[in-house]
Formats: sequence, C-alpha cells, structure tokens
Amino acid sequence: MPCRSGPATPELAVSLPRHSDPIAAIATAPGRGGVGIVRLSGRSLAPVIEALCGRSLRAREATYLAFRDQDGSAIDHGLAIHFPAPHSYTGEDVLELQAHGGPVVLQLLLARVLAAGAEPDPATGQPRLANLRVAQPGEFTERAFLNDRIDLAQAEAIADLIDASTAAAARSASRSLAGEFSSEIHALRDALIHLRMLVEATLDFPEEDIDFLRQADAHGQLAKLQQTLVRVMARTRQGALLREGIKVVIAGQPNAGKSSLLNALAGAELAIVTPVPGTTRDKVAQTIQIEGVPLHVIDTAGLRESADEVEKIGIARAWAEIEGADAVLFLHDLTRADATEYRAADAGIAGALATKLSKHIPVVEVWNKLDAVPANARDAAPRTGVRLSAKTGAGLDTLRRTLLDIAGWQSAPEGVYIARERHVQALRRVDEHLAQAAGHLASAAQALDLLAEELRLAQNALGEITGEFTSDDLLGVIFSQFCIGK
Repeated sequence: MPCRSGPATPELAVSLPRHSDPIAAIATAPGRGGVGIVRLSGRSLAPVIEALCGRSLRAREATYLAFRDQDGSAIDHGLAIHFPAPHSYTGEDVLELQAHGGPVVLQLLLARVLAAGAEPDPATGQPRLANLRVAQPGEFTERAFLNDRIDLAQAEAIADLIDASTAAAARSASRSLAGEFSSEIHALRDALIHLRMLVEATLDFPEEDIDFLRQADAHGQLAKLQQTLVRVMARTRQGALLREGIKVVIAGQPNAGKSSLLNALAGAELAIVTPVPGTTRDKVAQTIQIEGVPLHVIDTAGLRESADEVEKIGIARAWAEIEGADAVLFLHDLTRADATEYRAADAGIAGALATKLSKHIPVVEVWNKLDAVPANARDAAPRTGVRLSAKTGAGLDTLRRTLLDIAGWQSAPEGVYIARERHVQALRRVDEHLAQAAGHLASAAQALDLLAEELRLAQNALGEITGEFTSDDLLGVIFSQFCIGK
C-alpha cells in the first residue's frame, strides 16, 4: 500500500489517546461464514504468538495450526499470519488468525487473545502484551494513518470501498485507495510550495536587484496552478457524487402516478399502487443507480387538503422531504391536465414549491400517463418538462438523463476517484485563496505579505484532505464511522 508523501504528523499520534495500546478485534462482519478473522496489532507480538500458536511464525507466511486455549486444548484450527512492523497494514506488528466463521468460535478466540496478553511471560514474569484491549471502530485504519502507511484520503477510501453501493463507486474507491486522488493533491501542494518559496524569498530579501517573481514567472505559475485546480475540482465533484448521490423527491397530487413512477425507476414493486386517492400515507424510499450514480428516490403522500388525520401527517412529512431534497419531480397527470379543478390544485402546489424551496433546488415538471392519452391528442397542448408513462416505461430514459444532468454527472469519466463532500469544500477554499492570491500578486510588492498568507492558507486547505493539517476532532469523526476490526 502506498505511503503518504510529505511531512509526517507525529503531533497527531501523540495527542490521540491510547494510540500505543495493543489492540485486537474480530475483523469480519457479524454472523456466520466459512471464514472469520481475528486481528491483533501492537509492538512485539512474539510472546502472544507463542501462547496462541505454540510456536513462532515466519513473516508473511500462512501457517496452518491449532489456536490454543490456556490449558493447551484447541479452540479451532486455521491459518495464522504474522506481519512484522513496519510492513503491515497498521505499520505495527500484526497477527491475523483465520478461523471458522461462527460467531461463538470467533468470540472464544478473541477472548483467548485478550487473556493471553494479560498472562505473565514465563521468561520475564511481565504480561505478554500489557494493556491489550478490544479495538475501537476504525482504530486499525487510524493507526495505518498515524504510522504513515496511508494518508487521510486513502483511509476514507477504505470505508468508501466497503460501503460502495454501486460498481462504479467501488472502482472509484479502489483508485482513491491506490493513491490516485492523493497524488493529484500532492502535485498541487508541491506546485504551491514552490510558489510560496519564491514569494518568501522576495519578502526575505527585498533589497535584491533581481525580481524573483518576474524572473520565475510567478504569474504564470499561479495561473497554471489555478487551471490544474479546476480540473481536480471537477473530478472531485464527480467522485463525491458517486459516493453521496442525490436525494430526489417525487411530489404531486394524489393519483398522479408517484408510486408507479418510483416502481418504474426502481424496477420493482416497492410502493402500493391503487386507483384510490391517498393510498400512500407515508414516504417510500429506494436507492437506485443510473450509470453508477446513486439516486435516493422518495415517493411521498399526495399533496392536497385533507380532513383525515393520518393523511395530514403523511402530507406534512411529504413537505418535510421536499424541503430537504436535492431535486423535486413535480408529477402531473396528463389525463386530467385540462380539468379546471386539477389545474388549480397544481398551481397551488407550484406556488407552495416556489415559496418553500431554495431557488437552487431544481423542480422537474414530469407529465405521466402518456399511454392513456390518445395519440392524436398528445401534442395538442404542448407542455414543458418530461413526458412519460410509468406503466409502459416510455420516456423513462429521458427522465434518467435529466436526473444525471441535474446531478452534474459527466458520462462516466475514465479514472474518476471517490471523494467526499469535505474534500469538495476544502478545494473550494483552496480556489478562493488562490483567487485572492492572484489579486495580491497583481498589486506587486505592496501586497506580497498578503500574497504569502493566502498561499499558506491554500496549502493548509490542501493539507486537510490528506491529513497533513487536520484536527483531532475531525479524525475522531472520520474513524468512528468505520467497522470494528477495520
């Protein structure tokens, strides 16, 4: 696994609590399986290996043997692999015990590992592995980060690879884990450091006759840096979209076909569909994928005035979902499009959407039941938006393309890497600082100190992505979302 380039961050390791304790955990998912893994990480694991395996192990070589209980009996038979530091996942000594995947067996094995650590070593009389404890969520990966085996973006990519909901997201997370995203950030950082060096030299030696900045084409370097950043930001937004997706809410009057549309998009009968208005009383949600992009589609209760208390609650929840949407599909019924009462109700919903929604949230006009309209009448009254039939599927591809356009997806760009919203925000701050720097650079010597400060802030924002400048609080949030044992 590639190591993080750039300066190490020992201050992070010192400030995080109990980072030097040896840790152990079951590393496979809960439940029954053919194989289960118990993982141990720490310094000098030889005494515990001897207690568990009854022998020493050759480095990085799988050895079939009995996992021994305290009395010498076998808890199970399986494979033991010892990865000596620093060439291991965590950068510490790591022991992996691959046993049969029953939950009871794995719990017995984990309990034995913890007990072996507390037992006195016959040679020294001291505990074989003092302070051995169960790992916290994400603690193995946290140690890999703290020991410079991976950077923070790669650590997040591990969790994203595990959580990937689409094949495209999994492939992109694998690219980030391999260091493609980090390499682009490091290239930006290196160019930024070089530019900072020129500016700092000019500040330190103002009496020199040589105009360092003009001779080194600082304007050109900064412009090239900004152009590169634009490309990285575009790819990062695509990566964040692959990971996060967008929330799409289907809204409209009762019996417009909202539930049918959800079922058609999902390709499954998820929502109950009947001719009775008000059938949907609460939201029905489903995550679908279009070209690998996850879309979280929510069907809501029909919007209308109602005296039914249960339906009123459903309508209130519908509005709550609409207000939190990234995009709204305002569904209309083509068979009732010219009815005065229906048009008035639609106008009321449109007014409420305009009032409640931010202007940045797109509302797509969708006209359903195209199959129920006579062919000679379909174009009689042109309507803006997407025409479709949730029943036959006609027009669904147009709607899918529209949703991808709203999301900002660019036809599966080759080599896209997974990213997170925090990465997007960090790059936006870099962009802002570089724009400020460009303004100061245009002011020449009068603003060189401000130029230097903006470049420093831009580098710090880049460092947040890879973890070179990151608060302990952020690390705690990131790694607490991992599985125990990872």
